[in-house]
Amino acid sequence: DVQLQASGGGLVQPGGSLRLSCVGSGFSFDSYTIAWFRQAPGKEREGVSCVVTSDGSTYYADSVKGRFTIASDVASNTVYLQMNSLEPGDTAVYYCAAAPHVVLYGTRWSRKPRDFGSWGQGTLVTVSS
Repeated sequence: DVQLQASGGGLVQPGGSLRLSCVGSGFSFDSYTIAWFRQAPGKEREGVSCVVTSDGSTYYADSVKGRFTIASDVASNTVYLQMNSLEPGDTAVYYCAAAPHVVLYGTRWSRKPRDFGSWGQGTLVTVSS
């Protein structure tokens, strides 16, 4: 049974940083794609970043490129999302999700929630002064 536990959210000022963690269990962590999605009030859930743990390939939404970094630690079954230069527009509930494969359109990640069958609970990130 795939289980994902997300943590690390909080309140941060614009320009600040946070690191989210997602710990997985019940599946072969080193052969899955682990992703972070976010959902702001009144908006659809959107893909932020994902990592293919078997080869370390990473993908990012254009809106977070250069500010967010995703990394996996297979030894501890953990995926991290380091978020720097946070903006008020980054305010959302962040979810981690897992899938056996990454879905690409050419070289770009699909970023579709429907491609992920396993989800953790959300962690709230609020960027405000």
